[in-house]
Amino acid sequence: MENGLKIAIGSDHAGFDYKQLITEGLELKELKDFGTYSTTSVDYPDFAHPVASAVESGEFDLGILICGSANGVAITANKHQGIRAAICWNEELASLARQHNNANVVCIPARFISLDEAKKIVKTFLSTPFEGGRHATRVNKISC
Repeated sequence: MENGLKIAIGSDHAGFDYKQLITEGLELKELKDFGTYSTTSVDYPDFAHPVASAVESGEFDLGILICGSANGVAITANKHQGIRAAICWNEELASLARQHNNANVVCIPARFISLDEAKKIVKTFLSTPFEGGRHATRVNKISC
């Protein structure tokens, strides 16, 4: 499922602890951590932009961003033309974000869900394919 994927990951201070543990047990081709590297207060755009750029360029297949509410990192990542970042707080949303919206960055709200739920969301996001078809038509209308 997630085998062979190159994943970019980043967080702010509120998501640091989850970032350290969220990909445990996943078999990935490559995982690049774009920071932060501690719980010291930082500005989330400093980490969301590099993750979004890495996915947008095609260097990485998908991205994972984690902050307290997931709003800040999602807003920041979605400023990038080729990014479709989705805030997901349960597995169903993660699945639908991939199937229907071809989301390429999952944004996790660390202060509002358990670590176990966050791991399930990531696993679902990474293993769910885009359905295409009528959804592709809609996704193609997103970019300005």
